[in-house]
Amino acid sequence: MAESILFDIATEVLTKIGSLVGWEVSLLWNLESDLKSLEGTLSTIKAVLSDAEKKQAQNDQLREWLGKLKDVFLDAEDVLEEFELQASGREVERQKRSTLRKVCQCFSSSNPVGSRYEISHKIKEIRERLDQIASDRSRFSLIESTPAEVRHVIPKVRETDPFLGGSCVIGRKDDKKKIMRFLFQPTNINVSVLPIVGIGGLGKTTLTKMVYNEERVNKLFPLKMWTCVSDDFDITRLMKQIIYSATGEDCNKLKGDKIPKRLQEILTSKKFLLVLDDVWNEKPMKWLELKDLLVNGVNGSKIIVSTQSKRVAEIMSTVPSHFIQGLSEEESLSLFKKYAFKDGQGKDFPRLIEIGMDIVKKCKRVPLTVRSLGSLLYANTDEREWLKIKYNDIWQVDQDNEDILPVLELSYNHCHLL
Repeated sequence: MAESILFDIATEVLTKIGSLVGWEVSLLWNLESDLKSLEGTLSTIKAVLSDAEKKQAQNDQLREWLGKLKDVFLDAEDVLEEFELQASGREVERQKRSTLRKVCQCFSSSNPVGSRYEISHKIKEIRERLDQIASDRSRFSLIESTPAEVRHVIPKVRETDPFLGGSCVIGRKDDKKKIMRFLFQPTNINVSVLPIVGIGGLGKTTLTKMVYNEERVNKLFPLKMWTCVSDDFDITRLMKQIIYSATGEDCNKLKGDKIPKRLQEILTSKKFLLVLDDVWNEKPMKWLELKDLLVNGVNGSKIIVSTQSKRVAEIMSTVPSHFIQGLSEEESLSLFKKYAFKDGQGKDFPRLIEIGMDIVKKCKRVPLTVRSLGSLLYANTDEREWLKIKYNDIWQVDQDNEDILPVLELSYNHCHLL
């Protein structure tokens, strides 16, 4: 078994996961956590494949371990492709159906690719198998030695970009003011940390982009850096990503203590703003290890953390966290109209706006929910289609549930129109 084959398969699977993590359907199906965990574990395993290949000829157990890896890699590739097909559907088929039926075709159990529950179970099973195999690698004393030119940490398609989508936003003016106040607030410590906390879909990353791209912020912080953390809170990886964000340098050639040394050189030269987006790590020691490398920055440097976890906020904050809430009803309706009507206003359709107001009220003021339902109805002026959504059983849901988009999830699960 050639390591290059395994390495290529691992790269393909990681790329596929990267395209699915953060995808709206992954959030709707509550698969985000499993996909991120799978991504982190696979990245860790991939880093030792080169060493494993060199040693397998003299170790039957290692050769068997690589065989198990190949099996789970191939199974993962199949399951992820199945998920993508089921979630996306076929464009030609979707165009032949009504608005509501488009969604049902993709998510109902009648879909020939398989039900949502089957896909969820398969992905969880793949994750558990890979976790078990990964835990066995410690028996072989493998060294991380993946070729620098092809090394893959987190797929590029997954990384949040600070310069995309942060300018055209409805609402969040008050939130923005509070974040800006934090950035401009004088402090007697070198580096202050502000977590932005809220459930998925509220727009934490978008809010951070709004602040990050402000001209006043550019002038205040000569050095700005942005990195998407996700589940894989690997200190070495994060150091390299921060260095790359700051300088554009390829850090793959840096080894050992040269990495933190280079990071220190960068951070101690200018007042900096660092964004750690999408943090899930709830282990204090990991954060303290990274924090020790960041706190020697120029006085007044700031770190913004976006997270869904209150525990993460407690661990990382140096100032009170900012908890982001849902939009107002007026803002929600404006957002809904922007996505539901071609002109973004719907002035020629007062009856649809009236129905839309009722739909928006049931969306719990979550921007992603509002935007998704608006997109679902885009350019559709058939009142019956709007009423189907207004009176659908999807709204029979516990209003205290903070899971991401429970309304849409129920819609997909219980929709059986042909």
